[in-house]
Amino acid sequence: MQENRFQRLELLVGTDGLEKLANSSVAVFGIGGVGGHAVEALVRGGVGKLTLIDPDLICLTNINRQVHALENTVGQVKVEVMSQRCHEINPQVQVVIHHCAYRVDSSAQLLTPRYDYVLDCIDNITDKLHLLQSCHDWGLPIISSMGAANKLDPTKIEVADISATKKCRLARTIRKELRKQGIEQGIKVVYSTEEFRPLTGPDATDRKPVLGSSSYLPPLFGLTMAGVVIQTLIGDLN
Repeated sequence: MQENRFQRLELLVGTDGLEKLANSSVAVFGIGGVGGHAVEALVRGGVGKLTLIDPDLICLTNINRQVHALENTVGQVKVEVMSQRCHEINPQVQVVIHHCAYRVDSSAQLLTPRYDYVLDCIDNITDKLHLLQSCHDWGLPIISSMGAANKLDPTKIEVADISATKKCRLARTIRKELRKQGIEQGIKVVYSTEEFRPLTGPDATDRKPVLGSSSYLPPLFGLTMAGVVIQTLIGDLN
């Protein structure tokens, strides 16, 4: 067998599976600790076209958990750095970048390409809810990241329909708000059943404190999401 960058993957999913992945288009909304690692796994997993959406620049505090955050990338645009990284992994991958936030007024434009799968890695609850509702209403397959912050136990990560989630504060809020829009189920999520950890440190008493993040929980959320997407694209999951 002639050596190529996806040789080991082809042994696992076959030539047909590799072709399906190469012909797939996937969008990732939010290129942070979860979304960045999801993108990394998708491009290494042979997905042929990626659309990356994020408004932020890389900052120093991203370094502990975000794959594109390095000393020499601090201050740079996240989607631009991630796009360059994708092309260094696979020069043939097509990457479309949008250096902007997902908003109600931009949703139609950002969702018009009719992706084969959408990954929601957005932190803002209002935007997150609108993206989930839009994909549900438009019939776009989507998987959403629930709360990865303030968690340390990797064995508590699960994949489920939003209706079956438990012990996750963010999932509870999302469930409640989706019900108001008539959506009871049909949205796949990655979440953790680990109990919420009390904050410690100098910012713990702030009215709206920044939540803590480990080096591995957000990445594991992203890798899990990518795994679900890849299995679905090759026909191993419904």
